[in-house]
Amino acid sequence: MNKTILITGASSGIGKETALYFAKNNWTVIATMISIDLADGLATTPNVFCYELDVTSTESIIRAKNKILNEHKIVNVVLNNAGLGYRSFVELSEDHKIDNIVNVNWLGAVKVCRAFIPVFRSQNSGQFITISSIAGLVNLPLGSFYHSTKQAVESFSECMAYELLDFNISVSTVQFGNAPTSFQSNVAKCNTTKIHTYNRLMDKVTAILHKKTKKNINLTPIITKTIFNIAENPKKNFKRYTIGFDANFMSSIRRLLGYKAFNSLIRKSVLGHF
Repeated sequence: MNKTILITGASSGIGKETALYFAKNNWTVIATMISIDLADGLATTPNVFCYELDVTSTESIIRAKNKILNEHKIVNVVLNNAGLGYRSFVELSEDHKIDNIVNVNWLGAVKVCRAFIPVFRSQNSGQFITISSIAGLVNLPLGSFYHSTKQAVESFSECMAYELLDFNISVSTVQFGNAPTSFQSNVAKCNTTKIHTYNRLMDKVTAILHKKTKKNINLTPIITKTIFNIAENPKKNFKRYTIGFDANFMSSIRRLLGYKAFNSLIRKSVLGHF
């Protein structure tokens, strides 16, 4: 029997590529997005069913959930993929942009999990996979908001996993670096200011991230294949999966060096401070 995966934020980027990969491999894909107008080619792809779901709205999640369960007998996997970026100095950050990234990246995953836990309990099976980031494991310049949400996702997922052990519900997170998708180009950034030090740092960090993204040309298919393998082989206990050279390298270096030495390395290599 074919399995079914629900993917949030499936209209573009990793979400869309993952939806296409699962559909090609005979899974039923419930592709959700903030507006059905964004469905584009997904709506006509075999095995893919598109639904409107705004992860920041409990009402939207419940409406989508009811419609989905009315049309699909079982949901095997929920992939929390919806996410966005915000690159800003703390001093120059804006309330609505902080609220937005918290509501999408962290609370969005929380609310979707909350809605589908009863479904998985009634099935006595299910799997939550949440897209985190290497930002959930290490801290880098201008990452105050994005990194915070991803670390919150890591803590939330690990804590939730304990609660769900007795219900045969698997929980895992997936971290990777900068994949060549539209994500970086859509990251919200603070405006250029009269503070020249800030402007130089923003330009430097942005250039580094774009360079990394361009180099990771083979990362997207590795990510989609790994997520597929995770979905096909759910683990009983909570597990983190780190994908790609950048994420594995940063994770290993951070673990081996410890906080002080890693912090010093970032100061030297990115900020030019000793």
